[in-house]
Amino acid sequence: MIQKQSPALGLILGLIGIVIFAATLPATRLALDSYSPWFITHGRAVIASILAAATLMAFRRPFPRNHAIGLAMAGLLLVFGFPGFMAIGMQTVDASHGGVVLGILPLATAVFAALLAGEKPSPLFWICGIAGTVLVVVFALRDHDMQLTTGDTWLFLAGLSASLGYVISGRLARFMPGWEVISWALVLTLPGSLAGTFWTWNSEFLNASTGAFVAFVYLGLGSMFLGFFAWNTGLATGGIARVGQVQLLQTFITIAIAAFLLGETITLEMILFATAVVVVVAIGRRARIAL
Repeated sequence: MIQKQSPALGLILGLIGIVIFAATLPATRLALDSYSPWFITHGRAVIASILAAATLMAFRRPFPRNHAIGLAMAGLLLVFGFPGFMAIGMQTVDASHGGVVLGILPLATAVFAALLAGEKPSPLFWICGIAGTVLVVVFALRDHDMQLTTGDTWLFLAGLSASLGYVISGRLARFMPGWEVISWALVLTLPGSLAGTFWTWNSEFLNASTGAFVAFVYLGLGSMFLGFFAWNTGLATGGIARVGQVQLLQTFITIAIAAFLLGETITLEMILFATAVVVVVAIGRRARIAL
């Protein structure tokens, strides 16, 4: 059954999804005030996995045995890799800074997609990829007195993990809805999430601040689950090409949320670098040529 296209609704849902994702870095920063990065990683996955299992049961979705390996790989990268690396990085990096660094993620995803699909993108695509990487590295250096911090290194690893995970998930989305992909990935990784939550638990977490607790729950409910529903449904409803462009706003939304929620200082230089990265990403995505 072909889903009826609705550009306006698709854009609204896509924007909702991007806002949810954009708040991930600030929420992680808040949660770190009371929780360890590894507890956040595993604990939020448990919350999302329970919701995913309930949703799959409610819709009576059969387990896609033929895609079990791909789903497990997507789970390792998106459930453990990206959140874990990001949480470690956010211990020493501002959310607004991280938003600019991870602004290159859409282009990195396109690079992995091109490499894994055996495509031959145009020279302009690769130029944009290099330019975007250089911009992010220069920004990271200038924002920390010309030193690449360990926080930036962890964020780069988080970006690589997320982009590769998105490509694998995108391939699986050819055979099942996008929400089902992330749901099965969460369910398959639930044993690891439960074990990790148990081993990283500390009784001091019971004294977590209200803000940290709300942020932690948000990461499980929103960033790891509901955001995917809104985003993937928006893409299917409004069209991938049209709604996909909304993702370019994510860096700026992250910066705005970080300023409002955490009181972080936003400089003109940060805005300029963020704008430059977004422009390069937009050009690079348009320059990609698939066989």
